Amino acid sequence: MIEILTISFLVALTGALSPGPVLTFTIYKSLESKIGYLAGLLITLGHALLEFSLIIILLLGASLLFQNLVFLMILGIIGGSCLITFGTLTIRNVYKKEYLVNFDLDNQSMKSFKGNSFIGGIFYSITNPYWEFWWATAGITIMVNLNISFQQPLGLLLFFIGHELGDLAWYVPISFFVYFGGKSLNPKVYKYVLIGCGTFMIIFGVYLTLNIIIFPPTF
Repeated sequence: MIEILTISFLVALTGALSPGPVLTFTIYKSLESKIGYLAGLLITLGHALLEFSLIIILLLGASLLFQNLVFLMILGIIGGSCLITFGTLTIRNVYKKEYLVNFDLDNQSMKSFKGNSFIGGIFYSITNPYWEFWWATAGITIMVNLNISFQQPLGLLLFFIGHELGDLAWYVPISFFVYFGGKSLNPKVYKYVLIGCGTFMIIFGVYLTLNIIIFPPTF
């Protein structure tokens, strides 16, 4: 069970660290809100509610397909390949210097929803095609690999908790940092953290791909 919590946490943290619309909104609300130090927490809670709903939907909708060996093998290969791709792109963007985070956001920088942090956590997640594609490929592959199901409620709970802790571990400190006057992340530290995350995604993607081929599930 510790394996489920740890893997879920690391995978979520790896995704959260990569720049995206949720991070941009977190920085914006941390700067603009009177309680900006809580922005990361509230945004993550909104994000978590959406992900909990999606996990339940995936388990309900795919329960029959999870019994199909061909489907599981195809899914494992696609999901693992996607993780390898995401990891490779993360490292590539670092070396192309497309990883720096802008802390000087203003109203003109936010072209979409600017309101409640909790609602924004839902909005900027569900309108992000990367988030939806990740769950449809890598996310569901990881769930299959970790045997996440309604028949294993503790595993399901630990998977969800670990995933959301990964987001909290990034967005909450960012809110505090920005709200209390932080101007930028240390680019060298952030660079190597992203390289580490990209490497982890590649290694884990290779593991998922080979595992489903060498050790296919038995029913």
